[in-house]
Amino acid sequence: MSLDMSILHKNAIGVTDEESLKQFTYIEKAKGYVAELEKELGRKPTACVVTFGCQMNAKDSEKLIGILVSIGYESVETEDADFVIYNTCTVRDNADQRVLGRLGYVKSLHKKRPWMKTAICGCMMQEKTAVEKIQKSYRFVNLIFGTHNLYKFAELLCQMFESDRMIIDIWEKTDRIVEQLPISRKYSFKSGVNIMFGCNNFCTYCIVPYVRGRERSRTPKDIIRECEELAADGVKEVMLLGQNVDSYGIGLSDEDKISFPELLDEVCKVEGIERVRFMTPHPKDMSVDLIDAIVRNPKVARHIHLPLQSGSTEILKRMNRHYTKESYLQLVDLIREKLPDAAITTDIIVGFPGEKDSDVDETIDVVRKAGFDNAFTFIYSKRTGTPAASFEDQVSEEDAKRNFNRLLKAVQETARLQSGKLEGTVERVLVEDINEQDSNLVTGRMSNNTLVHFPGDESLIGTFVDVHLDECHGFYYTGTMV
Repeated sequence: MSLDMSILHKNAIGVTDEESLKQFTYIEKAKGYVAELEKELGRKPTACVVTFGCQMNAKDSEKLIGILVSIGYESVETEDADFVIYNTCTVRDNADQRVLGRLGYVKSLHKKRPWMKTAICGCMMQEKTAVEKIQKSYRFVNLIFGTHNLYKFAELLCQMFESDRMIIDIWEKTDRIVEQLPISRKYSFKSGVNIMFGCNNFCTYCIVPYVRGRERSRTPKDIIRECEELAADGVKEVMLLGQNVDSYGIGLSDEDKISFPELLDEVCKVEGIERVRFMTPHPKDMSVDLIDAIVRNPKVARHIHLPLQSGSTEILKRMNRHYTKESYLQLVDLIREKLPDAAITTDIIVGFPGEKDSDVDETIDVVRKAGFDNAFTFIYSKRTGTPAASFEDQVSEEDAKRNFNRLLKAVQETARLQSGKLEGTVERVLVEDINEQDSNLVTGRMSNNTLVHFPGDESLIGTFVDVHLDECHGFYYTGTMV
């Protein structure tokens, strides 16, 4: 099949970006290949995208599903589909191992179903050693691509259908942002919105800058236009996504350049958007202006995820985090003062090279003084290619686990103290789903990101309702709609 640039997918109406238009022509071409497969199978072929990792990966997977549905696949949740795509994460080693485990499972399916296709993409594929391992041990994989050229998915699919060999397309870097392509959202009422890509921070433990590239920002007009389109499509909550949203604006022209607090103000003006979240700020960059922007915009969720990583100033220095224990606690105090109703959550790493028991004591001290509503705690995972991987004073697994348990106990104690503070109040809740344990209940999420379960039916999904919080059960509430 040749590529006819005169034929465009119906969803390309209004698309102005030249690369996006090019990809829509590949969508039309790929539809022909899928139609041939459907005729051969006697049914609509199925596709499954399995996502590992962060919210940005989840957003990327929605783009992949959007392309797959556009070319004729039926999206399903099961990995015995006709086409399986693994969108990978490489922040920690266990994510890599889970992907390899899943590949072992689908290998047996390939033997029974010669028409089956498997693709792997995402952050793990930006690592040369990971690609080499798949080339050597998983020869049945049909397509491998990375984070920088995800927008070429339709083009790569055409190459896959036209070849019997493994297609590998990995870019080391890019300065391109291509967003005007089909997308299939998981939820009709909420959506992530990419505002920037990449990271310039180079924390010594983190692989993200190497696999996601340097920071580059979308223009504010493109972000606002996407939010307006989402609102017109029924979306009521958006989450602004970036590895470090505080540094939004990098790479923009003088004409387009605005700060993240200013962008937040503009997004809050979009009619129909009732709640705005963002992920993730960096403690070294979070400004008073941003806190003030949250204060003056009631639409902004009262939830700030502020990664600590360590409470030891010495360990923070080795991590290249560019803040101290004292400056972090001062920031927390400022947030508590200006946003007393906000929940503060965090990420913490235990077992970083050179960490001693006294350093973990410092971290536990921060946990208690900050009064986190919740904390995601991890044992340090050595990532090849990062500076910390070559540090000589690696912490033993035994010491890391012992200190992890000490920290986890402190986190649970602090979270328990915070958890019941809203009991007896009435909160605005976005209803997200029918409760998994009791079909007579629905589950919603408050502004501070806490879940609440209360009597209701399917008609409430996607709506905001006021709920009286009757009882706290640790990390969730039960309530009654008022």
